[in-house]
Amino acid sequence: MSIHPSAIIHAGAQVDPSAEIGPYSIIGPDTVIGPGCQIGPHCVVEYTAMGRGNRLLAGCYVGTPPQDVKYAGEPTRLIMGDGNLVREGVTLNRGTTATRETRIGSGCLFMALSHVAHDCRVGNGVILVNGVGLAGHVTIGDNAVMGGMSGVHQFVRIGRLCMISGGSMLGKDIPPFCTAQGDRAGLRGLNTIGLRRAGFTPATIRAIRTAYVTLFNQGLRLEEAVAKLRASNPIREVGEMLDFISSGKRGIMRPKRAVRSEEGVEA
Repeated sequence: MSIHPSAIIHAGAQVDPSAEIGPYSIIGPDTVIGPGCQIGPHCVVEYTAMGRGNRLLAGCYVGTPPQDVKYAGEPTRLIMGDGNLVREGVTLNRGTTATRETRIGSGCLFMALSHVAHDCRVGNGVILVNGVGLAGHVTIGDNAVMGGMSGVHQFVRIGRLCMISGGSMLGKDIPPFCTAQGDRAGLRGLNTIGLRRAGFTPATIRAIRTAYVTLFNQGLRLEEAVAKLRASNPIREVGEMLDFISSGKRGIMRPKRAVRSEEGVEA
């Protein structure tokens, strides 16, 4: 075990012998640091259970209290998987009494100054670029990418393999495999590059594209489009989109209609 002499380790913390704790870092109560984890300088980790091989660079705050005025110090936690990289100045808050935990998967990248609020659910392989902010109770599906300085409203869900453009403000759910852009954001089509990189076949991508057109570009009510697609015996990935849409509570993001300027040109 490599623990810098200036680090402070709470008596109740469990630190694996193979972990490293950097200068001036604080490992607080009810904390488990798994094998091969590296905690850089000036970090605070408390009320957290992290798996193997996580790396926290300088000035990270993990498992710290939720920014919720109703929170009164109740026992809650942050659960983190394996192999995550947490860059400088990132804040990952623990849960509130609503769910008792914030949960983060494995293989994620949290770039500098990004923030995950209380009670969020972040999947595997997710990337939060610099300055991304997730409000409380947000759910992010596996391998989604959040562009820099984008923000997500409370309780919004972002599906698997979505791509969100930088600076986007998201107030409604985004179905799997889609891209979104803007303030307030609208759908911009499919994340075809991400789908190819994930190994989706051309036939699967065509089926997802056809479903997207049916859902959003044929003038059908969303419930009608979902029913039409379900009746067509869709492939599993399209079924995933339909299940996501049917289970939403905040509403599903739609494509933005083109806005015409005074000269009649689409803006």
